[in-house]
This record gives sequence, structure tokens and C-alpha cells, in this order.
Amino acid sequence: MSRITFQKRQKEMKRQEKQRAKAERRAQKKLAKRSGVADDGTMDVIEDVTVETDSIEVPSEGNGSEPIS
Repeated sequence: MSRITFQKRQKEMKRQEKQRAKAERRAQKKLAKRSGVADDGTMDVIEDVTVETDSIEVPSEGNGSEPIS
């Protein structure tokens, strides 16, 4: 009887390990997609985006509760 219990435990551990590995692969793929790297390691072409400096707000040195004079 204990042999069957051991086999079930081993099978469950293997299943959990596969699940962890799959989740890790998904997370890495998601990060790669965000950074612009394709699955094969090549870089995707990202269009050049220019930002107008007039629309950027720089945070003040305070904690945010004090009005700027």
C-alpha cells in the first residue's frame, strides 16, 4: 500500500514542478514581449517615439502635499 502512496506523491510532485516551469516560461515570455525581444531572441522593430518636453510634469521635492509656489 505504501508503494502506491509513494507513486502518487511522486506523480503529484512532478505535476506541480511542470506547472511551476510552465508559469515561469509564461512570465519570461510576457517580460520578453514587454521589452521588445521576440521568442527567438531577435529584437522587434519599435517605432521611434518623440516626447514633447512641455507636456512632462516633474514632481516637486516635497512629499506631494505642499503646493508649489
